[in-house]
Amino acid sequence: MGALDNLLVVAIEQAVAAPLCTARLADAGARVIKVERAEGDFARNYDAAANGESSYFTWLNQGKESVCLDFKNSDDAKVLWSLLERADILIQNLSPGALARAGYTEQALREKNAGLIICNISGYGDSGEVATKRAYDLLVQAESGIISVSGDTTAPGRVGVSICDIGAGITAYAALLESVIKRANTGVGETLSVSLFDVAAEWMSVPYIHAEFGEGAPEPAGLRHPSIAPYGAFECEQGRLVLISIQNEREWNRLCTDVLQSNDILQNEKFGSNNSRVEHRTELENAINAITRAMSADEFQQRLQKAAIAYGAINSAAELATHKAMRFRTVANSSGNAMPFPAHPVRRMADVDAVSARTPTLGEHTAKIKAEFSQLHKQ
Repeated sequence: MGALDNLLVVAIEQAVAAPLCTARLADAGARVIKVERAEGDFARNYDAAANGESSYFTWLNQGKESVCLDFKNSDDAKVLWSLLERADILIQNLSPGALARAGYTEQALREKNAGLIICNISGYGDSGEVATKRAYDLLVQAESGIISVSGDTTAPGRVGVSICDIGAGITAYAALLESVIKRANTGVGETLSVSLFDVAAEWMSVPYIHAEFGEGAPEPAGLRHPSIAPYGAFECEQGRLVLISIQNEREWNRLCTDVLQSNDILQNEKFGSNNSRVEHRTELENAINAITRAMSADEFQQRLQKAAIAYGAINSAAELATHKAMRFRTVANSSGNAMPFPAHPVRRMADVDAVSARTPTLGEHTAKIKAEFSQLHKQ
């Protein structure tokens, strides 16, 4: 039994942010009806990596029902109204105002369904000077300042996954759960607005505080930490890189004595405190690399593990599959082809390794949903 069993979610969604939110709702037991245009969610055509189908769409649309509706068609509009009158949650990420212009204003929705929880996901918010500005993940990473603190000093660098989309989807999911609890107490729904920019800006709080009230935001540091040393990647035999993180002086002493086995580094006054190590970072890293380059990556990691010092290998996406912490779930695309995907990040004792309901083909449930809801619209 899922926590959200018996909840009906109408998802007028596309791309990543809203579909991730509703994927989480579906995982928790909600019935998610995905409303698509005749051409479908454009994420269906992003790539063909998932056994011939889109990796994004397969990841984010397990177990949903797909219905194709044209809002301008009177019969289809009646079906959508019937859905919304029965729904617990409406989530949409069309352009700001698009749903209202089609006649589905908040006031009209509330008149039909006072308990409806509405969640609008946008790039820059529902109103204001930049509300209509087109927003995709890379652009929001840039405008929010995330790119300014990513990469290194030689070139800007985006975060390599759609972090603003993902952040907005998970933020919307958490907010919707709060709204479901609130409605259980009040009987009344509410309207939420989540924007990619707001999420990214909130995540930029520490660099922002440094920029506004401190001595300036940290510069891009590549694999280094802007205010801790040693903290970053060190080279081993065959050019393999291993990341280490030193958080306090006890760890620094163990790194020098147990891992590097170097009294010279330990006793060097330039490295006597974290602030001093940061000030002399280049000299420090050169001294450490001179030792680690003579070690294999396995030996270096074994020494770090024994000394209880945090470390990590720089793995590729392909190497993720063999990581000892990696967990999988079995996912099926709309053709029924099963694939191992990364598991749901929340572990529960009752979890079983079952195949998820597959992703829907475009409009697969149109006839079924029209038959179910076409006679329910309140005139």
